[in-house]
Amino acid sequence: MLASFSISCLRRLVLMLFCAVFSAGSGYATELPLLKYDVFSHHVEKFNAMEPELVINHVPDAQAWGWMQENVPLFECPDALVEETYWFRWWALRKQLRRDAASGRFVFGEFINRPRPVSSALGHHLMEGRWLRDQQYHDDYVLYWFRGKDGGPAERFHRYSQWVQYALWSRWLVTQDTAELTGLLDELVADYGQWEAERMRSDGLFWQHDVWDAMEESISGGRKVMNVRPTINSYMYGNAVGLAAIARLAGRGELAEKFATKAANLRRLVQVTLWNSELGFFGACTEELQPIVVREQIGFIPWYFNLPEAGRGYEAAWRQLIDESGFRAPYGITTAERRAPSFRSRGTGTCEWDGAVWPFATSQTLTALANVLHDKSQVAVGKADYFDAFLTYTRSQRYDGLPYIGEYLDEKTGAWLKGRDPRSYYYNHSTYADLLITGLVGLRPRADDVIEVVPLLPSGAWPWFCLDGIRYHGRIVTILWDADGNRYGRGAGLQVLVDGCVVAKSLLLESLTGTLR
Repeated sequence: MLASFSISCLRRLVLMLFCAVFSAGSGYATELPLLKYDVFSHHVEKFNAMEPELVINHVPDAQAWGWMQENVPLFECPDALVEETYWFRWWALRKQLRRDAASGRFVFGEFINRPRPVSSALGHHLMEGRWLRDQQYHDDYVLYWFRGKDGGPAERFHRYSQWVQYALWSRWLVTQDTAELTGLLDELVADYGQWEAERMRSDGLFWQHDVWDAMEESISGGRKVMNVRPTINSYMYGNAVGLAAIARLAGRGELAEKFATKAANLRRLVQVTLWNSELGFFGACTEELQPIVVREQIGFIPWYFNLPEAGRGYEAAWRQLIDESGFRAPYGITTAERRAPSFRSRGTGTCEWDGAVWPFATSQTLTALANVLHDKSQVAVGKADYFDAFLTYTRSQRYDGLPYIGEYLDEKTGAWLKGRDPRSYYYNHSTYADLLITGLVGLRPRADDVIEVVPLLPSGAWPWFCLDGIRYHGRIVTILWDADGNRYGRGAGLQVLVDGCVVAKSLLLESLTGTLR
């Protein structure tokens, strides 16, 4: 124990000495954090004053800023709307944190006016929440779903399609919560097996009613038909990939190989069956495996999990994202292509996924797009397309000129289609901070000790930004861009700091790697 302590101390002393020498030689200081929370308190003062606090959960508005200072990474940029929306989304997420009355565990709601959580957005909750410094809330939340009813899965856990295994692995890539994650492995395996028993066909593909994909009234689905959809099949592929990784982490090689094989088989089936070469797009099929001839936003979901193999032409589908006859609209990415004859034909106000803009789907698509852009060989889309879509998503999160996140909105006017329905306020059904951190700023979570930053901010778009106080692999990370060096006084360019020590830098806004240890 003494030897271990001594080695740990020595390593830390060497690191501190290196940082001090490196920083002294380059003009960089090592104090943390670079940004100060007091500078951003005016955002929360504005949010608290916007409207009466009709629902009070675990952290009241009066305590919101204190909670955020303890938990939320700091961010600033020259785009006032992006900065405000970043802080607003953390403020709104905090409103959905509550304790479950029966178990006493922390949970996150989807609807502000309903005490019981809904599992449909669990994957989004875990992806966004992995950046909070205190992971107790999400530790509890996961246990609520897996052990919330007599030690077994909570009621209605298995109602909606989800990517919980993949999201938990993605969370580990940030938090390194090894004991908690591997301790759930058997339950995660059982959950996958239940989906196979309930939704897997004899050919190895999965089917789902669109309503239990949380995407009802869609063009390609129905509440009773058992169509083969890109959603659940991509989720189950991602879950198999996640389970293989978690099993390796737990030292269970045979189980890891089993799920790696499942993932490979499902990847092959999705590419062979759900790729519509006529449309150049992934799409749903009927129970008889007849392609349904329409492009829907769910066709981008396979890239959320890096399912499509690069170099086989699948990336051409992304040209539809920037086509105004495809999915590009004034207020966001539509859930069906705008040229479709039945686009927006299901009415309004009953949760239609036939073309309106849903933050749920926008989050999935932007995460997928960031993965596509990580592959430098494709030419269908670029950084400017990500930035444009992200800014449109940001601009859509307003109601009467004030910050707002709701259920879904009109693609042309930006009007929230649930209006002032209380359930739509602070709708916890999407991500924003995760998109900014992993996409725009570009911190790409990895399992190893390499820290990788791949900014999707186009060159020349912003003269500066700073993301500070990010807890990653147990360290504190800062990523800053200062085109001329005048904003932060630490020299020009892009810099990545770990515990205050510069580990990677460049004069250009480009991909960087450094080491955590």
